[in-house]
Amino acid sequence: MNKKFETIILAAGKGTRMNSKTPKVLHKVGGKPMLQHVIDAAKRSGSSREVVIVGEGAELVTQSITGVEFVLQKEQLGTAHAVLCAKENFVASDGNVLILCGDTPLLTTTLLKNFTAAHEDSDCAATVLTAYMPDPTGYGRVVRKENGDFKEIVEHKDASADEREICEVNAGCYCFDVQKLFGALDKVTNNNAQGEYYLPEVLTILKSAGEKICVFKADYAEETLGINSRVQLSAADKSMRMRKERELMESGVTIEDPNSTYIDVEVEIGQDTIIKPNTFLEGNTKIGSDCVIGPNVRFENMIVGNNVKAQFSYCHDATIDNDVTLGPYVHVRPGTRISDRVKVGNFVEIKNSNIGKGSKLPHLQYVGDADVGENVNLGCGVVTCNYDGKNKYRTKIGDNAFIGCNTNLVAPVTVESGAYIAAGSTITKDVPKDNLAIARSRQTNIPNWNDKRK
Repeated sequence: MNKKFETIILAAGKGTRMNSKTPKVLHKVGGKPMLQHVIDAAKRSGSSREVVIVGEGAELVTQSITGVEFVLQKEQLGTAHAVLCAKENFVASDGNVLILCGDTPLLTTTLLKNFTAAHEDSDCAATVLTAYMPDPTGYGRVVRKENGDFKEIVEHKDASADEREICEVNAGCYCFDVQKLFGALDKVTNNNAQGEYYLPEVLTILKSAGEKICVFKADYAEETLGINSRVQLSAADKSMRMRKERELMESGVTIEDPNSTYIDVEVEIGQDTIIKPNTFLEGNTKIGSDCVIGPNVRFENMIVGNNVKAQFSYCHDATIDNDVTLGPYVHVRPGTRISDRVKVGNFVEIKNSNIGKGSKLPHLQYVGDADVGENVNLGCGVVTCNYDGKNKYRTKIGDNAFIGCNTNLVAPVTVESGAYIAAGSTITKDVPKDNLAIARSRQTNIPNWNDKRK
């Protein structure tokens, strides 16, 4: 079993190539900030504490990420300087520290567990994670001795022509004996093409002091990729979503066309649910078993029960219980609860409302700020008039009520159980139980009216 270790995550870079007002590490992959992916991978692999080094956009980062310690790097003078900024946080630490980059969202728990275990099982002062890159441009090259042991890491801009031919690169992840790390950091210089204090120089310093340096090569280079541009962000997002979809399919979910389906990493889906093309499942959405979702559905932060069928619908921050049908062309807005066996048909919008079991909203309704009972039928064109221009009010409809077509319910108003409302009514007063309400002008026919207009 892996021992506990502490983690430092480097997240102070400007991310110039992202060309964005948002700090690079807050850009999302699979619906979650890159930095959060790295933090979560560290926690799952056994990290007991995470210290994040922030710099550019520090305020936004600290507002967006919780559950970690933050250290400010006021000037971005290199990766070694960034780690040195956290020295005071590790004065009392003993054991190992894992150092990760905040822009490597594809890191997996398995890789980090294997990496830290390899370091713990060795007698090395430091272990560096490497990867084989067919195109290593921009990466630091891992130079080995003839016997395969670690020699040094040479940054791309400092590398010779022969060194640039090396395809084993520094993945930017390290395990250090924490005391040996901070003992060597003060000796790092900035005598290089960039004029920066590079963290890999610590490896050379420790090696010169007689310490052993180990190398751990990742099986899959993709897991170590750093994100520096929008193009790389898009590629990482696609990779993350494919990973998620594969996981869901292996757990018993049918995804008819993974290439046209977009599922965030935190989404949960039950067995034997079918996801049809052009479906977006975002945020903390949870979907039960035996559902058919799609085509053309977007669920965001939704709680969905079993045997739900939805098509051409946008639903967010709401709850849908079991055996519900939605669509086509439904908008379910925040604060809504749709109970078992409800039918919501085409061109219906529901906002901040509770819809009771077995009720029907078949077409062309707006239901806002309403409490609708069980087995209620809302006719075509029913509207709850919830807003008077200043305040919003609730409409209450009891069980087994029947609301005729083109009815306006002017809130605050209550329609009690078993009541009927005639089509075309505008209801401004409460309707008692089992009453029939008719609120429309008596029809008047004016002869020859059209002729007079001509």
